[in-house]
Order: sequence, then C-alpha cells, then structure tokens
Amino acid sequence: MIVTLDLEGVLSPEIWISVAERTKIDALRLTTRDISDYDELMQLRLKILEEHDIKLSYIQGVIENMPLLSGAKEFLDELRSFCQVIILSDTFEEFAKPIMKKLGYPTLFCHSLEVKKDKIIGYKLRQKNQKRCAVEAFKSLNFKVFAAGDSYNDIEMLKAADAACLFRAPDCVKKEFPQFKAVEKYRALMIYLKSCMN
Repeated sequence: MIVTLDLEGVLSPEIWISVAERTKIDALRLTTRDISDYDELMQLRLKILEEHDIKLSYIQGVIENMPLLSGAKEFLDELRSFCQVIILSDTFEEFAKPIMKKLGYPTLFCHSLEVKKDKIIGYKLRQKNQKRCAVEAFKSLNFKVFAAGDSYNDIEMLKAADAACLFRAPDCVKKEFPQFKAVEKYRALMIYLKSCMN
C-alpha cells in the first residue's frame, strides 16, 4: 500500500495563513478550504504579493519559523515504518524545503514557482489535477492507495484512492463530502488507516 497525504493542514500549518498573520493581510488567509478553483486563488495571491511588494525570501523566512502541527512528525515516522508515504501537495518546491527537513525528508510531489530577482511572478503546475493523476498512476502499478487530506483540492485524490479519509477538514468540506470518514486526531487517522489495510 501507498499512503498519500496532503501537506498543509495535515502535517504543517497553512503557509499562506502564516504569511497573512505575519503581514496582517487578511486576504492571504484564503486557502483551498475557501476557494476551490486553484488558479483563481493563486492569481489573487500573486496580485496581493505584487501590491504589497512581498518577496519570496520574506515568505521563506516565515516558513522557516513555522512549527509542524503537534504530533505530525511522530505520526509520519510511525507511518513510514510500515508503508510507503508520498506527500501530494499544491505547495511549491521553493516553499516546502524547510518543512521537508523538519519532517525527515519524505517524498514530496508539488509544483514550482516562477521567480525573477526574488519576486514571485507566476507558478507552474506539475500537471493539472496532479494529486488525482498521481493516485491513478500508483494504482496502475498495482498499488493499493490510502489518501488523506483536508481541503477541496484534495477531494479528487480521495475519490481516486482505494480508501480515504478527511483529516481536520472544515465543516463545509465534511458536509459537502459525507462519503468520506472524517477524523481530527492522528491516532484516529492511524487506526482507520490500519483498518483499511487489513
């Protein structure tokens, strides 16, 4: 079995919310929990970064000081002791490095930013619907896939998996997708994941 996990909201805090708290720009608090169209969300973020002259190095500094979610490293270590884990995230390579270091360098598939002189000018998706496509690719290699995520951008990944779970998802997501079991604690997620494996 391969377990695919979202990153932000599952193992780490939301990067953009942390940036919003540091800059006091409330509009940067919006995430894929609020806006399901990823391009619409990213265009809004890029516009705000331009208006406020927020550079990549500033955001990276915020991320460096961001703690993992409490218990995330221990959960991931236990999980990696008995199965393969791949993190499927809509974050960017330029943001994720310090988080990956804190997590012990698990495998991460994500996107990349277009940067010019420390200014974020755009972004490049690895591919559209990369989370769903990755799960489908693993299944084509005869892996069983368990997926866990928290936001609208995780739903296609969860639907494609053999078994799936919402983790610390907002009420709006849980209400809209009641077909997925929803848990709030790492222990409950581990118990459910193991029950699906068995």
